[in-house]
Amino acid sequence: MKRIFTLLAALLVLAACQKSSIPVYVWYGWHPDKVSAEEFGSKLKEWKKHGVVGVCVENGGLADEGTIAQIEACGKIVHAAGLEFHAWVPSVLLPGRDSSWYTVNRHGRSAYRPEDRAYVTYYATVDPHNPDVMDFLAERYARIAAIPEVDYVQLDYIRYADVILAEGLWGKYEGVIDHEWRDSEGRVHEYPGADYCYCDACVADFKAKTGVDIRESVAAGEDPSLNAEWAQFRCDNVKNLVGRIAEAVHAQGKKLSADVFPGPYSYAEKMVRQQWDRWDVDVLFPMNYNDFYMEPASWVGKVTAEAVKCCSGKPVYSGLFICRDWQHKADVIDPENSGLLPSEMEDAVSGAMAAGAAGICLFTPDDMTTEHWAALDKALGLR
Repeated sequence: MKRIFTLLAALLVLAACQKSSIPVYVWYGWHPDKVSAEEFGSKLKEWKKHGVVGVCVENGGLADEGTIAQIEACGKIVHAAGLEFHAWVPSVLLPGRDSSWYTVNRHGRSAYRPEDRAYVTYYATVDPHNPDVMDFLAERYARIAAIPEVDYVQLDYIRYADVILAEGLWGKYEGVIDHEWRDSEGRVHEYPGADYCYCDACVADFKAKTGVDIRESVAAGEDPSLNAEWAQFRCDNVKNLVGRIAEAVHAQGKKLSADVFPGPYSYAEKMVRQQWDRWDVDVLFPMNYNDFYMEPASWVGKVTAEAVKCCSGKPVYSGLFICRDWQHKADVIDPENSGLLPSEMEDAVSGAMAAGAAGICLFTPDDMTTEHWAALDKALGLR
């Protein structure tokens, strides 16, 4: 009898120590005025039971003194839970800066003014080609990377506004925008109100490079959506900004991750000028949110395969969007409240891993219901 009890105890210990071979990350916004440090620590410990190895935490923006202190505190809590810490920081959304910093759309309207911004008033997008913007962002990201508790700095909103909007979001912004359209030859024509940047410097530098005055082209009735060099110019602007930030972060001995649109070729490049396969980053987190693209969960594997193939061995963690109110998903009006059902978790996870992903990332763990966690555990082999 004693031997039986000993064996049972050993099996219980083994089960408690069981770990998934699939690393799981989460995106989470920690705000101490809403969630105490103790509550945050408890959440981390609970998530860890479900295979979570790291957290990408947004702490309120770029590094002023208050943000620095919060990132330090956050890192301590994350490390105490035995997890990896990515300081998740938005890049080009910078309200309240000098008016010369902001992108200008094809209509000549600057994102400096809230009423002139594409889609939503928080799209205060600064110009990635602006030298002052590049200097500012490189310095701020270096300050974050210098925090001892930071393992990775994670780039967010490192892009232009969505010049092509995901089809799943068209209904949400109906009446606010005229989305892109296709002509009889199948060519995509971009939404002018979100087509950036036509500021003086971008126009002049593009003309110096190509001989084309893009404003004059527009005035002459030409569609800049069909100018491949103009599209590439903006993609290069984002890549160059990433390069400046990467240099600053790597100089602090830290690594750089980025959350990006799916693709890169199928979506990110066309929609937000992200050619992220060319970026100097260490880890990639494509936001493979299938409902935004009117696609089933099986689509996650398809776009993950594209990302892995393009990234020359860099780790790719497939981002999954979770539906909190999954039992009423059919009644959800806002697609940004939709996402994966528990019954779709295994399909999404197995598809991503079969395609060569290094793991997955959940947006967000607070949206994971008991049923979601159970489905994830099954997909991870934890039950």
